[in-house]
Amino acid sequence: MERQKKNAVAALLDYAGGHKGLTFLGLVLSAVSMLLSMAPYICIWLAARDLIAVAPEWTRAEHVAWYGWLAFAFAVGGIAVYFAGLMCTHLAAFRTASNIRKRGVARVMRAPLGYFDANASGLIRGRLDAAAADTETLLAHNLADIVGTAALFLAMLVLMFVFDWRMGCACLLAAVISVIAMFSMMGGKNAKILAEYQAALDRITKAGTEYVRGIPVVKIFQQTVYSFKAFQEAIEDYSAKAEYYQADVCRVPQSVNLTFTEGAFVFLVPVALFLAPGALAGGDFAGFVTNFTFYAVFSAIVSTALARIMFASSGVMLAGAALGRIQQVMDAPSLPVPEAPQVPHGNQVEFQDVSFTYDGAEVPALSHVSFTARPGETVALVGPSGGGKTTAASLIPRFWDVTSGAVKVGGVDVRQIDPHVLMDQVAFVFQNNRLFQASILENVRAARPDATREQVLEALKAAQCQDILEKLPQGMDTCLGTEGTYLSGGEQQRIALARAILKDAPIVVLDEATAFADPENEALIQKAFAVLTRGRTVIMIAHRLSTVVGADRIIVLNEGRVAEQGTHGELLSAGGLYARMWADYNRAVQWKISSEREAE
Repeated sequence: MERQKKNAVAALLDYAGGHKGLTFLGLVLSAVSMLLSMAPYICIWLAARDLIAVAPEWTRAEHVAWYGWLAFAFAVGGIAVYFAGLMCTHLAAFRTASNIRKRGVARVMRAPLGYFDANASGLIRGRLDAAAADTETLLAHNLADIVGTAALFLAMLVLMFVFDWRMGCACLLAAVISVIAMFSMMGGKNAKILAEYQAALDRITKAGTEYVRGIPVVKIFQQTVYSFKAFQEAIEDYSAKAEYYQADVCRVPQSVNLTFTEGAFVFLVPVALFLAPGALAGGDFAGFVTNFTFYAVFSAIVSTALARIMFASSGVMLAGAALGRIQQVMDAPSLPVPEAPQVPHGNQVEFQDVSFTYDGAEVPALSHVSFTARPGETVALVGPSGGGKTTAASLIPRFWDVTSGAVKVGGVDVRQIDPHVLMDQVAFVFQNNRLFQASILENVRAARPDATREQVLEALKAAQCQDILEKLPQGMDTCLGTEGTYLSGGEQQRIALARAILKDAPIVVLDEATAFADPENEALIQKAFAVLTRGRTVIMIAHRLSTVVGADRIIVLNEGRVAEQGTHGELLSAGGLYARMWADYNRAVQWKISSEREAE
C-alpha cells in the first residue's frame, strides 16, 4: 500500500515539470512551520517553571511576560511560514493540474477518431478534468500536512523524552495505539476490502447515471427502479460492502482510535500518581509539577496530529484513484504517422481485401471487403443493421486502421498519408453531427477557419438554411446551445451540411444523414446533397433505400462481407438480398393504420 502511494505521488510530481522544486520548498516550509508551532509549548513550560519556582510570590517571576511574547512570536511565525509553504504547494499543484490537462488533450488529439466512439466526451472529461482537480488537494494540502505532521512527530518524540521520559512514554502510548487501530482499518487484508468498497462506489455512480438518463423511458412505460437491474444490483452491492466495511471492519478500530487519541491524558494521570511520591521524597516536587503541566498541555497535540494524518491519507488514496483515471487517458492509442508521407493523386477510394476487427471482439466487423468508388461516382453502402456499413465508411478517414488489406485514397494507402492531408481530402456528415455552443457562423467556419462571412453565407444558402437564418434574431451570429437557441435535428443536420460544403473536400462520406429529419427537412437536405456531392466521390450509407436508387453503384454488406453489388436495376433483377430488402422497404412505406370500420 505504501509503495502504491509513493508511486502515485512520484507520478504526479513528474507532471509538475519545472515547478517540482516549488513542491519540495513548500514541504520544507510546512515542516519548519510545524517545528515553530512546537515552540510555544516549550515557552509554556518555561513560564510554568518560573511561576512554580517562586510560588506563591508570583510577582518575582520576571520572565513570564517575555515567554508569553516569545510564544506569540513563534505562533505567528509558524502561521506565516505555513502560509508561504501553502503558496508554494498551491502554485505547483495548479501547474501540475494544468500540465495533466495539456498532456491529456495532446494525447487524445493524436488518438484515432474511432477512440471517441468508444470513449464519450463526457467520460474523457471526467477522467481528465475532474481527476486533475482531485490531484490538486493532494499536492496543495495533503502532502504538506503529511510532511509537516511527520516533522511534528519527530519533534514530539524528542520533547517527550527531554523533560521526563516516563511521562513521555505515557503520551506516546496513545499515539501507538491509534496508529495500530488506523492500520487495522486501512492496511493488511482490509486494504483489499477497501478497494472493493471503492469499486462498488464507482459502479453505483455509473449505474446511477445510466438510470437518470433512462428516466423518460421509465416514466413512459410506468416502470420502477427495479426495471434497471444493473442499478438495483449496484445499490445492493454497495450497501452490503459499505455496511460490512463500516460496521464490521471499522467499528471497533475507529472506536479505539478516537477513545485513546482524544483521551491521551488518561495515560498521563496514572504515571503522574506513580511518580509523585518519589518527587516529594526527592525534594523536586516543583520540577515534577512543571513537567506534568507541560505533558498535560502537550498531550492535546497527539489527537490533532493523528487526525491530520488520517485526513491526509484519505487525500493520497483519492489522488491515487484519480491518477488511475488520468492514466486511462494517457494510455489512449496514438494514430501512427508515416515517416515519409505520400500525397494522394485524385479522389478515388478503393477497398482492397479489407478486414477489420474491433478491439475485444471475436467476430470481425468486416471480412475481405473489396470495391472501388471512382472520381465523381456515388457509391451507396446498404444492408442489414450490423452489416459493417458504418465501419467501412469510418476506415476511409482513418477512424480506425484496417486489420488486414488496404484502404486507398488517390492510389495511396491511407496509412501512408499525413493525417492532416487525409482530413483535407474527406468531408463527412453523420446522423449524429454535433454543433458547438457557439454562433452558427463559428460552427460552419470550423471546417475552414479562414473563410469569410460571405463564403459562410453561401455555404449556408447551398445547404438550404435560409429559413433558419430568417427566423433567428441575429442571423448566423446567433449562438446555439446553452443560453442560446436550440435547433431541431433536421435543422442541425443542415448546419452540418453547410460545414461540409464550406470544406469543399473532394471525397464526401454520408452516414445516414437524413435519419433524424422530418419530411420537410429531408427534402431540403436532399437539395443540399445535390450541391455537396456535385463532382465529388461520394460514399453514402443509407437505410432508406429510396435515397440510393440513383447511386452509380450499390454495395450490399451483410455480416461484414460484400453480398452483392451493382446498380439498383441490376440488383433488383438479381433477386438477391437487396431485392428482398427493397420489397420489405416498399411494404413498410405503404403500411398504414386502418380504422376498425375499414378493416371490416
